[in-house]
Parts: sequence; C-alpha cells; structure tokens
Amino acid sequence: MAEIAFFKMSGAGNDFVVLDNRAGQVSGDLNAFSAAVSDRKRGVGADGVLLVEPSSRKHFRMRYFNADGSEADMCGNGGRCIARFANLMGAAPTAMEFENLAGDFKAQVLADGSVELQMTQPHSLKLGLELPVDGGLVKGHSLNTGVPHLVVPVADIQAVDVFGLGRRLRQHPAFAPKGTNVNFMQVTGPSSIAVRTYERGVEDETLACGTGSVAAAIIAARLGLAASPVAVATHGGDTLTISFKLDGDGATGVSLKGQAEVTFAGTLDLHRYLKA
Repeated sequence: MAEIAFFKMSGAGNDFVVLDNRAGQVSGDLNAFSAAVSDRKRGVGADGVLLVEPSSRKHFRMRYFNADGSEADMCGNGGRCIARFANLMGAAPTAMEFENLAGDFKAQVLADGSVELQMTQPHSLKLGLELPVDGGLVKGHSLNTGVPHLVVPVADIQAVDVFGLGRRLRQHPAFAPKGTNVNFMQVTGPSSIAVRTYERGVEDETLACGTGSVAAAIIAARLGLAASPVAVATHGGDTLTISFKLDGDGATGVSLKGQAEVTFAGTLDLHRYLKA
C-alpha cells in the first residue's frame, strides 16, 4: 500500500488537507484526487487540498485544488496554512517565498503560530455594480485579489441568505464564464467589518475566506467606510487582520494575518484516492 502523510489544517475555519509532494508521490488526475480527499462523507473532508511542490525560483510551489477538484489560482487562508506546513516540514524557513498560479508570495510564520501573508497587488476594481437578480437589483463591488470576488454591503449580515443569494450571484452572467466568489460585508466599526462568503469551487458558504476578506476590507476602505488595518470577523468566529495602503484605484502593500492551525495528522492510501 502506497501511503503519504498529510496534515489537516485550519486557517480561520477554512480547512485543508496539506501534503508534501516534493517527491512527486501524488500524480495523475489531481482534480479527481482532490475531490475524493475533500469529500466529507467518503474522504478526509476539507474545503480543498494544498500541495507543496518543488520550485526552481522560490522555496516551494503551492498548488491549491478546491473541494470540487478544480484548481484555483490562489487561496489566502490556504497560503497561510501551506506556509506554516512548509516550515514545520523543513521545506522553508519562517520567512519564506513561494510561487503559485497567481504569482509570487512572501510569508512570515510568527511565534504564536499565526502567519502573515504578503498578497499580490489586487486588480480589476469595479465599484457601483448593479446586478439584476430575481426581478430586483443587487448592488455590489468587485475586485480580484488573486481570484475574483464580489463584495455586497449589507446592514445585517446574520439575516443574509448566503447560500441562496450567494449561489445566484456566483453564477451571474456578469461574471461569466468562470463566475466569482461572493462576499457579504457589514461594517461594524471604523476599522472593522464582518464577512460571510459563498466560495466558488466549494459551492457553499465557508467559515472564512482569506482573499474574500482582503477584497472586502479594501473595498470598505475605497468606499470610506473603514481604514487599514481592518479587523475582519469571519463566520467561524475567528478574526483576520488585513493591512494595506490605498493607491490609485487599488491598494499596495496588502497583507493577510491570522492563525494557521494543525488540527490532526494522518496518512492517505494513494492507490485508493488516485483511482477515485
């Protein structure tokens, strides 16, 4: 039986199966593999799978696969978790650099186990969108923070139908063909917001979304509703800290900070999952 060790990790409630694949043990149909591992009934269960792979330029290459098996350019909380994992595995020092489909990233593992991740520069900001949904208009704003996000300001975040409305907005023709992640944002103070996210690729609400929290924080600042650093209260009860400087129609110096916890470790039977 071919086995590979894994860590189950949580980044503010986003949960991931994290594997050291520098030796190339996990190969073949990685989409099917990731979907099977992420299955909460027949697999380990996770929002997605993270792979540490070799890089010729940086300490390692990060690959991220959503729970549905699709490969994503970036995942903020996943980036924080894989940074801590790489440090624990000896693949990178506490101050590290890694690459992925969205670009190059720097991360710092702090003494308390939290990780601060320097994000790529966000782009494609669009304010004042009006999206026809069910005979009405949903007003929101969009920003790409490694992956595309729609941010919809609301008065009461607990009253939002995140799954129902989020799913319709995620598949809205305005974001065709690939769709978007959808974040509902309530401003709770001069430097604080609450965010709930319907996540593309998971196709459900998640307990947190790092890139979504970044998008919501920057858009809140662009609208004059919050100032950096912004404390983001996630649906899972954790707090993420987003720091940045507004610049032109975007932001620079963007970082995402929060806990990255190992919840348990185990082994996978690769023959079983690579056949899935």
